[in-house]
Amino acid sequence: MAEIRKWEIVDVTFPEGSNIILAHSHFIKTVEDVYEALVTSSPVVEFGIAFCEASGPCLIRYDGNADDLIQKAVENAERLSAGHTLVILLRKGYPINVLDRIRNVQEICRIYAATANPLQVLVFETNQGRGVAGVVDGFSSAGVETEEDIVDRKTLLREVIGYKR
Repeated sequence: MAEIRKWEIVDVTFPEGSNIILAHSHFIKTVEDVYEALVTSSPVVEFGIAFCEASGPCLIRYDGNADDLIQKAVENAERLSAGHTLVILLRKGYPINVLDRIRNVQEICRIYAATANPLQVLVFETNQGRGVAGVVDGFSSAGVETEEDIVDRKTLLREVIGYKR
């Protein structure tokens, strides 16, 4: 009978000014298909991809167009070492700009997180391997927004970021 041998909290790290998408996929072709989805989403987006293969040689497959993001994605994948886990690091673009494209990649099963916040991943280990149980994205709620907070949110979206005019 299979048992959970170990639970571990893995702190995922990424360069300041970048975002992470953590997902679950199912096929070696994932790296190439995600690369195509990202590179065609914007002419300026920079990214690194790392994918924990879960069969055959069980290698970490990687690609991207920014060496530092590729290296950091691989480092995170090594720490996670959870079957079919996909790490995407983005710069000069936001997850909101690419999530639909990522979701439409045939191999993508689940997106755990898409964030610029500190990210912790709860990983469990059995006699077969490792898997992702869930994530902690950012921090606990500090309260309910006030009228001033609503104004600040709308200002951020409309004037600072440029969404919703």
